[in-house]
Amino acid sequence: MATRIPPVHALSAFEAAARHGSFALAAEELCITPSALSHRIRLLEEFVGERLFLRDGRNVGLSEFGRRYLDVVRQALRTLTDFPMPRRAASVQPRIKITVPPTFARYLLVPKLASFTEEHPDIAVEIYLSVPLYDLALGESDVEVRFGPGKYPNLQCEKLFSEPTFAVASPDYLRKVGDISKPEDLQKATLIRSALEPWQPWFEAAGLDWSEPSTGLRVDDLGLLLEAVRRGHGIGLTREHFARELLDSGEIVRLFDMQTATPPHAYYVVYEKQAAERPEVAAFLQWTQATFRSA
Repeated sequence: MATRIPPVHALSAFEAAARHGSFALAAEELCITPSALSHRIRLLEEFVGERLFLRDGRNVGLSEFGRRYLDVVRQALRTLTDFPMPRRAASVQPRIKITVPPTFARYLLVPKLASFTEEHPDIAVEIYLSVPLYDLALGESDVEVRFGPGKYPNLQCEKLFSEPTFAVASPDYLRKVGDISKPEDLQKATLIRSALEPWQPWFEAAGLDWSEPSTGLRVDDLGLLLEAVRRGHGIGLTREHFARELLDSGEIVRLFDMQTATPPHAYYVVYEKQAAERPEVAAFLQWTQATFRSA
């Protein structure tokens, strides 16, 4: 049977929090968020089966077990740190962890990211994907781009941009379903549903007293929604930045002239105030605003 060992990242979080007597200061030292540090402490407490800290409001102190365990942890970390590594670089490259929705990453972030990396070649960028409207905890990322209503308590939240939504379909689907020249004709079509692009605001803008569709294909990824439209599964709502290539190629076509001027969801950059104090995070936030506010 393999011997279980405690996760090293949790041990370092425990040692830093014990040394500082503060989760916030420990998180700053480790370049992670306070919530991420708390998660690592809980992970270690679950591993050892004991409380490591006694929490009294904002104050934290070591438990009796925590004080004894700290000596063991420090000795183990010191052994790892003191082991000679002649090829190890003298300096550690600053890095920033970014969590973004898949469609934003594919169509907007990655195509424009070269301008940031060329301006800041010393900063390593790590990109992680999130599911819009579901992943509401900042986790271990430094910065998140979120697609949603823009209401995120206790976090810094800045709107990047909002685009009107409009209806699109594939030419093959239109040939199959017949003439759709006015919004009322959608009653004979299959409407692709998505929590990210609800139909209700579009119906209101079109003067239709219709309820949100409750049957048919549902897709909660904007890129996948476009692919479903391209493949002829029905009519969907989209935005200019995502649909531009497919519209230009003729694989999908825009229906009607109307669009929603103020859709319920937009893109926001979200972060904890303390994270922005790190130079690499501040640089990325500045670049994000300059790049996407005029997107």
